[in-house]
Amino acid sequence: MYTGVMINIAIPMKPANYLHNSGSSNSSKLFGVSSTSTRAATARLPLRLRQRCSLQLSDQRRSGNYSPSFWNADYMLSLNSDYKDERHMRRAGELIVQVKMLMEKEADPVVQLELIDDLQKLSLSHHFEKEINEILFNASTMYDHKNKERDLYSTALAFRLLRQHGFQVPQEVFECFKNDKGEFKGSLSNDTKGLLQLYEASFLLTEGERTLELATEFATKFLQENEKLNDADDDTHLMSCVRHSLDIPIHWRIQRPNASWWIHSYKRRTNMNPFVLELAKLDFNIFQAQYQQELKQDLRWWKNTCIAEKLPFARDRLVESYFWSTGIVQPRQLEIARITLAKVIALITTLDDIYDVYGTLEELELFTKAIKRWDISSIDQLPYYMQLCFLTINNFVDDTAYDVLKEKDINIIPCLRKSWVDLAEAYLVEAKWFYSGYKPNLEEYLNNAWISVSGPAVLCHVFFQVTDSITRETVESLFKYHDLVRYSSTLLRLADDLGTSLVSRGDVPKSIQCYMNDNNASEEEARRHVRWLIAETWKEMNVEMVSVDSPFCKDFIACAADMGRMAQYMYHNGDGHGMQNSQIHQQMTDFLFQQWL
Repeated sequence: MYTGVMINIAIPMKPANYLHNSGSSNSSKLFGVSSTSTRAATARLPLRLRQRCSLQLSDQRRSGNYSPSFWNADYMLSLNSDYKDERHMRRAGELIVQVKMLMEKEADPVVQLELIDDLQKLSLSHHFEKEINEILFNASTMYDHKNKERDLYSTALAFRLLRQHGFQVPQEVFECFKNDKGEFKGSLSNDTKGLLQLYEASFLLTEGERTLELATEFATKFLQENEKLNDADDDTHLMSCVRHSLDIPIHWRIQRPNASWWIHSYKRRTNMNPFVLELAKLDFNIFQAQYQQELKQDLRWWKNTCIAEKLPFARDRLVESYFWSTGIVQPRQLEIARITLAKVIALITTLDDIYDVYGTLEELELFTKAIKRWDISSIDQLPYYMQLCFLTINNFVDDTAYDVLKEKDINIIPCLRKSWVDLAEAYLVEAKWFYSGYKPNLEEYLNNAWISVSGPAVLCHVFFQVTDSITRETVESLFKYHDLVRYSSTLLRLADDLGTSLVSRGDVPKSIQCYMNDNNASEEEARRHVRWLIAETWKEMNVEMVSVDSPFCKDFIACAADMGRMAQYMYHNGDGHGMQNSQIHQQMTDFLFQQWL
């Protein structure tokens, strides 16, 4: 424990069938519609949405044109999955033992690595951390990068798994697959299985690793060609994985929300292990039952705030906010962190809409001053909608800090307040740009936008929920916005901009428009540049994720990386948070409410 830091933190001296309950007809109840159907048909059903208040006010305020929430809160509050029952836990325990025996008995090192890869994709690796570490340690001691008698598939698979888990493996392991000109050998072009692993491994690169950059280019080119040539190939599973990886590589994919896709894929494999498959389905359902209980707590809290009712201009996105939290905070035991984080994101969404959509510049300047002072007695000068938002945030901060104080003997109110102040100030910068008609260049935009995207605020709240040993040094690193925080937030910003740049709600230009303005470039050129920026940021993030000098704990580092991954998941097909496109909406439905049978 310590007694003070730069922000005066105080330390006390003492311490349906979607929904399982009643068959397929329940999917209609989730969305508030009257008809019933299968999963595919449900996505096409007309939705009966609640009406929201008109915003045709005399001062002609802007509108984000956001739709109301699609979700039926009353029905979600009625959910009661039987996968909470102890019998399912017992069966899962039995299956875990069976899989551990499988890992111990397997003598082939490549098959061992393949099993680890499968367990990670199926989001089961948390059950086998000890066994996985032992296998990878043995693999690292046997791994001689000077040995030229290796095949591309096993080399790339081992490289990726070892680097993922922090083992130092040099890029030189791939030198034996290059010709005298330093290029990858053309004879590898027909090895689709090996190319796929080379492609996936290449995304573990760091700055300056030219061999891995060449690997990405080489593997991408021939995988794309092979995909076109092999549409009728007998190995449909392999080609399905190729398409999936070319869409987003595994290293950039969020694990648990993607588990459903991998379960579908795994059960079609000829070498599928029934114990692994049963465990994957059961584990998915057990997690889902817990998620539903956590979501209920958030829904009750959200309803009590009355924000959706009283501030109809703001997005009502509590379910989407909770979905974000399941990707950012994945360990099952961190349920309080997920519940808290969903509240944070829902409140950030409201605050964002006040600054980006509804507030006048004069109101926003007063609002920002009130937040900076954090003086509840001074809010009388604010309009009602700002008073309600500020008091809700204040109550949330106090409640969160109280819970942390009880658990960890530390007063984090100054820290949480600072995160909201920094966010409000970044929002105000963008509001001033908008009202003055100012168009920032890309560098100027990004220097503010990685904060205004709310990444630092999100990670601040996550930090105190997932970190057991809180020291002065870690808190200072957090609020000096350590590179880990900045890279994670930058990934969030860039992914958001790719997904929402076409959304017109009257706010400032995003990174795509800034690049177009700076370089007189087309939109497609700007998008390529932003995608390049994402790849460059991941190079830096790869270093931070395995740094032995990091001031942060393993869980927090994972949350920071997973925020970047979750952003790419949410915005990959458009705005998955604000506009609720049909694809992400269906993915959320499947993840939170569709059981595996």
